[in-house]
Amino acid sequence: MTVRTCLIVDDSRIIRKVARRIVEGLGFEVDEAADGSEALAYCAATLPELVLVDWNMPVMDGLTFLRRLRALPGGDAPKVLFCTIETRADRIAEALTAGADDYVMKPFDGQILESKLSGAGVL
Repeated sequence: MTVRTCLIVDDSRIIRKVARRIVEGLGFEVDEAADGSEALAYCAATLPELVLVDWNMPVMDGLTFLRRLRALPGGDAPKVLFCTIETRADRIAEALTAGADDYVMKPFDGQILESKLSGAGVL
């Protein structure tokens, strides 16, 4: 059986913990990063199947991370879901244009996240 991998990128330890519990429940092995820079270094070494990324983080924000991920060799492969409080349509469109597969509004629960991952073709 193939191991399914997910990287959760958020500067909030609590959000990472909640997301980890949900994603592990869906059968993924999970790693975490506290900011985009840490996440990019992780992805340069090991590309996960799925990345859940926050928009607003210190060091490197989610949008910068996404653009740099997509520029890596094989960086177009991971499914990327923005997990954000950002509600403006133009900002969401910017994330999708930059290469996000979808987005989910915080706070989210297991049912919402499972629905978004299913819609993105991950489940």
